[in-house]
Amino acid sequence: MSEPGEPDRAPDEQVRESAEVPEAPVEPAAAEPAAAEPQAPDSDAPPDPESAADPAGEDTEEATKEPEFEGARRRERRERAERRTALERAMAIEDARREAKRKVTGRAQDSKPAARGAVRGLRMVLITVLIAVVAVGLGLILYFTPLMSARNIVVTGTGGVTTEQVLGAAKVAPGTPLLQINTSQVADRVAAIRQLASARVQREYPSTLRITVVERVPVAVKDFPDGPHLYDRDGVDFATAPPPPNLPYLDVDNPGPADLPTKAALAVLTTLRPEVAGQVGRIAAPSVAAITLTLTDGRQVVWGTNDRTEEKAQKLAALLTRPGRVYDVSSPDLPTVK
Repeated sequence: MSEPGEPDRAPDEQVRESAEVPEAPVEPAAAEPAAAEPQAPDSDAPPDPESAADPAGEDTEEATKEPEFEGARRRERRERAERRTALERAMAIEDARREAKRKVTGRAQDSKPAARGAVRGLRMVLITVLIAVVAVGLGLILYFTPLMSARNIVVTGTGGVTTEQVLGAAKVAPGTPLLQINTSQVADRVAAIRQLASARVQREYPSTLRITVVERVPVAVKDFPDGPHLYDRDGVDFATAPPPPNLPYLDVDNPGPADLPTKAALAVLTTLRPEVAGQVGRIAAPSVAAITLTLTDGRQVVWGTNDRTEEKAQKLAALLTRPGRVYDVSSPDLPTVK
């Protein structure tokens, strides 16, 4: 049976208490009343069961606690945490060491990059100046010396115009340094020849100047007091000479590249199919709206305006296969033969 005021305990706990308490707790219990004699209660008063039981009960409970058992999982977690803590501590130490080393070495090397950059920049400046000096010197040598001069002047594209005419218009002395030759000015002088439509001048190092020309091709002829004048497709009067065979006669009042009737008539001639153009003996254009063609056999073609020229040329090529004297293609939608 438990004493009054003392909680009931399991049988095994009571047995354990009785086994562990016999000697140690007795002496403090006897000493405590001697130390607390002035405040001791009346000897006649009954002892307080709670005060007598509590100290022994607390000591007994603490003594009965077993050490906490550490299993495999808990030990693994504890070791993992310890390793992680150790790793973090080592990393922190290494970072601090590197930072200290960076600060120490950085102060000693601060002046080196500036010195290297200055040396590198000075080297680049010297190299640039050297290249510029070499280029200028080489240019002066090529410009003022006959090292690369026009020892050969080649003319291509000539037919009716002779090579001597082209060279005379170019006015380039053999042996002139190529860099001193203004190719644009030479080309303009050569293109001023009436028989030439264009001229191109090129330097071919080390010692050749090439002049390429394109001659004008006559498409019509007109008689003047000084003789027949030849006209190209642009209406340029480029030569006074006997016309080639079967060249059509141009019948306009004021032929020239700026004259509208002339441009309209020549546009018709250059649009005709070759087999039809070879049959044209005369083209008359008193105005841009009244163009007529006269074939070498006497047949006439009423062309009208120079609108829809391509379509009219196709219709005329088909109509000429039919017999007739007058072929009207002024309205290409309704061509007629009379």
